[in-house]
Amino acid sequence: MGRQIRVSGAVLVALLLAAAAGCSDPVAPGGGDPKASASAGSPSAAAPKSPGGDAKPAGGDVLPGMVSAAEARTRLAALKVAPVGTMAGYSRDRFTHWAQQGNKCDTREVVLKRDGTGVTQDAERKAVSGNWKSLYDGVVVTEAGKMDIDHMVPLAEGWRSGAAGWDSARRKAFANDLTHPQLLAVTAASNRSKGDQSPDLWQPPDKASWCQYGRAWTTVKSTYELTVTEPEKKMLTTMLDTCGS
Repeated sequence: MGRQIRVSGAVLVALLLAAAAGCSDPVAPGGGDPKASASAGSPSAAAPKSPGGDAKPAGGDVLPGMVSAAEARTRLAALKVAPVGTMAGYSRDRFTHWAQQGNKCDTREVVLKRDGTGVTQDAERKAVSGNWKSLYDGVVVTEAGKMDIDHMVPLAEGWRSGAAGWDSARRKAFANDLTHPQLLAVTAASNRSKGDQSPDLWQPPDKASWCQYGRAWTTVKSTYELTVTEPEKKMLTTMLDTCGS
């Protein structure tokens, strides 16, 4: 007869609460506090610290960690302008994703939960249904399987603008960044239309999203000290000009 294991009432309650928590309380990739992160100075640094330290979208924004339009213009002006970098050595596999975020949830499931309302999950913590409005095209979706998680600055774009020189830990942080405006749930169609293109080559079809898109892209590029091209910078300026005063 096997040995019986007794579980105290307090432990049982803790386990039940953890199971009920779903994907609402993520930890940083690899564990630890997602807000406790290194500065952006070196290729081996983890995800840089969020402005304000808040991993939830501010009022009126879809994405977390956004800076104002004025701050985005200042950051854009400070970005290094350089030609498009090489894709030599690039592979999506060099940006580990999706990372586990605790409670049996990976980064994808955390973003789906964050960006949707009334999200239901199955026993494996996978989103099944809910209500999502895609920033890029304004389409409302109720089936999780029709949503993609987009990297605001695509992995390939990151590679050719500076990430080629990072180590694997920093690339993993970039690919799973829940603190800055790098990840969002959008329709699969709009995500695949965008591909790995920069703003001068692809813009969201819903122009009402251009202000947030320009602010988010600039925030991420600035945070990770990535370069921009002249055409990219010009289109970002156009997008930021759609922001209200």
